[in-house]
This record gives sequence, C-alpha cells and structure tokens, in this order.
Amino acid sequence: MTRTGPVEIDEQTQLAARLRLVVGRLHRRIRIDGRESVPPLQLSALVTVEQHGPMRLSELARREAVSAPTMSRVLSALDEQGLVIRTPDPNDARGVQIVLSDAGAAKLAEVRSHRTALVARRLGRLDDDERRRIADALPALEALLVDED
Repeated sequence: MTRTGPVEIDEQTQLAARLRLVVGRLHRRIRIDGRESVPPLQLSALVTVEQHGPMRLSELARREAVSAPTMSRVLSALDEQGLVIRTPDPNDARGVQIVLSDAGAAKLAEVRSHRTALVARRLGRLDDDERRRIADALPALEALLVDED
C-alpha cells in the first residue's frame, strides 16, 4: 500500500476534477453533435443487450439501473422501431427474452461510426504532439474502466 501525502491528495483531487469535467463535456458534445435518432437510455439498452446477449426485461432494467416499468417503455419504443426482438424464454414459458435485431445491430454500428467520426474531427484540430499524448494516456484511461473487486 502506498502512502499519499496531503499535497499529493490535493493534486489527485484536482486531476480527478479536471478529468471528470473534460470527459463529461466531451461526452455531452458528442451526444449533441451526433443528433442521433435514438435517445440515450434506448441506446444504452441496445448496447447492454448486444454485450450480454438475450436477457429478460428485469435483468436489463437492473443492469441499466431503472425500474421495470421504465424499461418496459424503453423496450416498447425499441420494439416499435424494430431494433429488438422479444423471444420466448426457454427457461420460463411465461417470460420473454430481449435480443438485438439485425436492424438494432445496424443502428448501433451507425451510431458508433458517426460518433467516431465526430471524435476524429476533434482530434484533427490537435497537433501531432497532442494526439500522441492522448494515445499515450489511453492505457491508463482504459484502466480506469476496470471495476474494483
């Protein structure tokens, strides 16, 4: 275990605040500039279904940290757009599982491609040294995504 002095804690807190602010603002800019036709919760639900495979509404609601009625409305909208498919649950004849449709997979690919292009344009405004520093920082930033045990 490493010890951190008061000055280092203050610097770490300041770094955390700056990182939080820039990541939040960049994310918001990408969302605003993207003008996607799929609202954020619907998009998040699509990604969750894609990553975790067929799942029941209750599991999807838990993973998205929303109520079952909220998720039911989200799934109804996604179903109306043909982005998900409801299939019988093989373990429970009364239940259904949600799977991503081909149209849902295509919509996710479209959104990702569009958002990547938006970030690429922003990166294009930076000089080579700034882009290299961002590339060098990516492994550390990706490590922040790993949950603590």
